[in-house]
Amino acid sequence: MSTPETALKPPPDPKDALARLDDVAGFGSVAGFELLQRGANLLAASTLVPTTYQNNVPNCVIALNMAHRMSADPLMVMQNLYVVQGKPGWSAQFLIATFNQNGRFTALRYEWVGEKGTDAWGCRACAVEKSTGEKLVGSLVTIGLAKEEGWTGRAGSKWKTMPEQMLMYRSAAWFIRAYAPEIAMGLLTAEEHQDIVETTRGPDGVYRPDPIVVENLNSIVNGDVSAVDNAPSGSNAPSKAEAEARAAAAKAPAPLAGTPPPTPAQSRLASF
Repeated sequence: MSTPETALKPPPDPKDALARLDDVAGFGSVAGFELLQRGANLLAASTLVPTTYQNNVPNCVIALNMAHRMSADPLMVMQNLYVVQGKPGWSAQFLIATFNQNGRFTALRYEWVGEKGTDAWGCRACAVEKSTGEKLVGSLVTIGLAKEEGWTGRAGSKWKTMPEQMLMYRSAAWFIRAYAPEIAMGLLTAEEHQDIVETTRGPDGVYRPDPIVVENLNSIVNGDVSAVDNAPSGSNAPSKAEAEARAAAAKAPAPLAGTPPPTPAQSRLASF
């Protein structure tokens, strides 16, 4: 007994179905946006994703969109994209790994100059563009440059304890933004955010690194993501005023015995 050809259709290939979903999911259409939200809802309900994304569908949507644009695994993006005081940044390891897997270049390598332990010691990242065979060389980063830029003087700076690693991280980040900026997508690394921190003005008129921001950035570099202020608008996030108050309290001299507390007007004047 013959069977109509329409009844003999093979089952759909799961890989083709996933490919179609990848093409559709996004902000380009209503159906694509709905698919993006379905994936975001699933990830937001998971306890295995970083706290930035747990019960936060909008953050998950953004991470999924970035992963799609980079052709990267969503969980990998979520584990390596940090948000501190509203400013997102990649981990340097993720940026280097993404570049090495890009396929357009050879893996990053480093050329060292100067004598270790001196200000002239440093390195530049380099790679070969496969389509042309041209060797590409990035900007030179030295200890002297780090000192001039003030990177080594930051509280908790890793330049003091692991300068070799920081030289490679910084030269790699500069190289990638120069030759493959689409990988970094305009974002700094967490290590760069650590070197460019907000400052608060103390009662003595001196600007110093915001201790709250410094603590959060140190937690990122040390891998303790749970301790980071990942949602500046949330109820647990310190406001700018609170951060300034903490900084002032930490730097203000102790009052003399028997001195009455300052009036509100005196406190306001002392801040100028």
